[in-house]
Amino acid sequence: MRIWKTATALTLIAAAGAFAWFRGDPALLVGLLSKPADAAVEQAAMQAMPVPVTGVVKKTIPVYLDYAARTEAIRSVALQAKVSGYILDQPATDGADVRQGDLLYRIDPRDYQAVLAQVQAQTERDQASLDYAKANLDRGSDLTKTGFLSKDSYQQRASAVAQGEATVVAGKAAIQAAEINLGYTVIKAPFDGRLGRNQAPVGTLINVGGTALNTLVQISPIYVTFAPSEAELVLIQKAKAEGPVTAEVTVPGDQGPPRKGELTFLDNQVDHTTGTIIARATIANKDMSLLPGQYVNIRLLVGERPNSLMVPQVALGSNQLGKFVYVVDQGKVGMRLVDLGPTEGPLVSVTKGVAEGDQIISGNLQKIGPGMPVTPVPES
Repeated sequence: MRIWKTATALTLIAAAGAFAWFRGDPALLVGLLSKPADAAVEQAAMQAMPVPVTGVVKKTIPVYLDYAARTEAIRSVALQAKVSGYILDQPATDGADVRQGDLLYRIDPRDYQAVLAQVQAQTERDQASLDYAKANLDRGSDLTKTGFLSKDSYQQRASAVAQGEATVVAGKAAIQAAEINLGYTVIKAPFDGRLGRNQAPVGTLINVGGTALNTLVQISPIYVTFAPSEAELVLIQKAKAEGPVTAEVTVPGDQGPPRKGELTFLDNQVDHTTGTIIARATIANKDMSLLPGQYVNIRLLVGERPNSLMVPQVALGSNQLGKFVYVVDQGKVGMRLVDLGPTEGPLVSVTKGVAEGDQIISGNLQKIGPGMPVTPVPES
């Protein structure tokens, strides 16, 4: 009986297997096919991915200090009249670039010409009176010797000469004052610069010490003022002691080359409230594109750093632990946390985390991770 039951069971199992085979059972087929598929995927995953690599570059790089800064005019004056009168002419237009000595404004000079003519005539009259008094004194000298003129009369003639000389001197001073006032009716540029907006149109009556006619600012050269910290002051002073400190100024949004200049001023004290010191560079600004009051960026060259290890900036990654690079370590991806230094073009210096012989992975960074097998492909 037991043998019969066992045979029956085996027969049923064989029949069921045969039925599944002829019916094409999906579960059975999937089970049979899944094993070779999984093996292929696993084999593909273990294949090494080709990645571009770059060697660590050792070189001497410049050391810069970067600051936000603001431009200032070296000279800026408000043009005011020193005499009263009507504005007769404005030869230089608003916003014009002028040279030292260029005529900017003319005030009606007729009143001052009349005053000059008057004092000149008065002085000529006084000079004629003096000439007569001198001749009279000379005659009195001979008459005094013969006794025909008393000493008192002679002294009166000498006094008249002295008074006449003083009067002529005062007249000449009055002429000089009148000429100066007449000269003030023309206002000229005291230095090279650019005019602002006119405040006194032609025909305006102006008074001494009244509203400024215009402003004139020097644009070339121009100051760039910034505030380094007292910690950075040590580096700047050291660089300044070794020679001129080069400055480069750039304008945000301007893709042109930086403007060159030189550090020319360090203040004599540190602001105790901010821990900074006022510093200033002088920029040639020959194209006059920088204007006073403009926000710019300034970079100071304060030294050089030899034997710096440089890696491509595109090879940098970032996570919660900081910056890192991937390296090829015995055919696999290794991750190195790094400390960064100054940049130079497409390269950045690494002060900690890599060695000179490391192979830095510079591509396919999104497709790799630590421990994955890779094949290094040197970049051409």
